[in-house]
Amino acid sequence: MKIGFVGAGNMAEALMKGIISAGMALADDITASDVMPERRDFIAKTIGVGVTGDNIEVVRSSDIIVLAVKPNHVGPVLEELKPYLSSDHLLISIAAGVKIDVMERHLNWGVRVVRVMPNQPCLVGASASAFALGRSARKEDKETVQRVLESVGVAFALDEKLLDAVTGLSGSGPAYVYMFIEALADGGVLAGLPRDVATILAAQTVFGSAKTVLETRKHPGELKDMVASPGGTTIEGIRTLEESGFRGAVMDAIEAGAKKSAELGGK
Repeated sequence: MKIGFVGAGNMAEALMKGIISAGMALADDITASDVMPERRDFIAKTIGVGVTGDNIEVVRSSDIIVLAVKPNHVGPVLEELKPYLSSDHLLISIAAGVKIDVMERHLNWGVRVVRVMPNQPCLVGASASAFALGRSARKEDKETVQRVLESVGVAFALDEKLLDAVTGLSGSGPAYVYMFIEALADGGVLAGLPRDVATILAAQTVFGSAKTVLETRKHPGELKDMVASPGGTTIEGIRTLEESGFRGAVMDAIEAGAKKSAELGGK
């Protein structure tokens, strides 16, 4: 499997590492382009893949092309690559908010397009991703993209109309979790803990809680009830959060992010 990356930023780097680690391809089977020479040098030295400043060279040497450029660069880059992309190519786009039909308008008929919404924890192999298939994508393309994304986390195949909701939840969600970790740590400091200890305790608490949900498959509400003893400290804290509109505020944030994603995608 020959895989090319047009753009070699942080997300692309994480995917390259995941693909190699999962045994989907060897470093020698991957080529990446980037406009920045220093970035190309870094990728070549740290991952061992082939690098170039020429996007067309990537397409010519690859069966699968991961489009990892800024959303405003997608149109010009696809116009550049259009003469060289055919139905033999699978194009995986991780450009946020750029819809499949927009990309397909810049391509010849038959190019197999898949739009992916990854998230920042991809950088540490813990991504929560979703993807949608274009008109020409095949069953085996779905399986390939699933494997690529599962090399850096979990992934779900969805209708494209649901990707805005994914953006609001797992795309923006890490920022809200970081805010929650910071707030937990601040609370620990308020109660007398040293800052460094409070931060580690807060982060590990979130990590451990998420791991418990994923591994036990229990409903979060059930796990919450297991922690909240009658008349205890936890239920008192839960009461305080509920009085402050905690859950409603989180739900509103997800909905706002999804609406904004739809708005940006329509431009």
